[in-house]
Amino acid sequence: MTSVDRMPSWNEGAVKRAIVEFVERSATEGSPRFIAPADRVAAFDNDGTLWVEQPTPPQAPFLIEKLVAQVQAEPTLAEVEPYRSIIQRDPEFLDGLARQEPAAVTKFLSGVGAAFEGMTPEAYDAEVRDFVARYRDERFGLRCTELVYQPMLELFDLLRAHDWRVFVCSGGGRDFMRVIAEDTWGVLQENVIGSAPEWSYRDGHLVRDNAMRGELALGPGKPSHLFARTGRLPRFSVGNGDVDTEMLEVADFALVVVHDDADREYAVTAGAERILQVAAARNWHTVSMKDDWNNLYVQGDPT
Repeated sequence: MTSVDRMPSWNEGAVKRAIVEFVERSATEGSPRFIAPADRVAAFDNDGTLWVEQPTPPQAPFLIEKLVAQVQAEPTLAEVEPYRSIIQRDPEFLDGLARQEPAAVTKFLSGVGAAFEGMTPEAYDAEVRDFVARYRDERFGLRCTELVYQPMLELFDLLRAHDWRVFVCSGGGRDFMRVIAEDTWGVLQENVIGSAPEWSYRDGHLVRDNAMRGELALGPGKPSHLFARTGRLPRFSVGNGDVDTEMLEVADFALVVVHDDADREYAVTAGAERILQVAAARNWHTVSMKDDWNNLYVQGDPT
């Protein structure tokens, strides 16, 4: 099987050729583009890069549901942030959350930490699996794991066939992604990087703390988290939003996913204004969902 055959959901064109040529040359000794196997680190954003993030990333309703349940159990929380903004559906806050603006995400996580404090990994995993099994996307009526982009899974296969290690690096919750990573993306749990809590060992059990572990995996936090995890910076990076810009800046090959398919997905540029400007200025590669992908979703495109 040729490398091109590994990406049947990608239309023939400049971006597909560029990807295949870069990956093949990276694994060809003697090539000026050769990259030592240990340095073949590929980093992918999650929301909007691996699966649908509109109108809100899938983790958001999971966490909002948890915080609303807290308010129902303790009504006085409705006067405290971030609960107040959630209960009142503050449009500025929710828009910032959808765009993964650091200020909104930090505010949101101030409540999330308390909501899951003291929970064991097994209990947390069970809640995530329950949510993923019953939650349906409001437009397509499908699970978030069914709205994974098939072309990206094919790109994973191409990279792995040339001895690249694939990492997911997202501003979203690391532990949520780890629950579904292996079955959904074929990515090992230890290769999932994201915003995460501290964990403590108490009374014979590992439990979540009400504190974040380091900075958010957004913007400059992405290359920082990747280096802390791997000891290397990615040589191949893919993202779609402004908060992915820095992760792409450090890579040899940078690819920006452009959401321009209103029929099969969404046509939006909000939250991607800066990365698209940088991509144009630096001649990064861009992939058009509308023009470059003949099949979008892992289970086939909705009819």
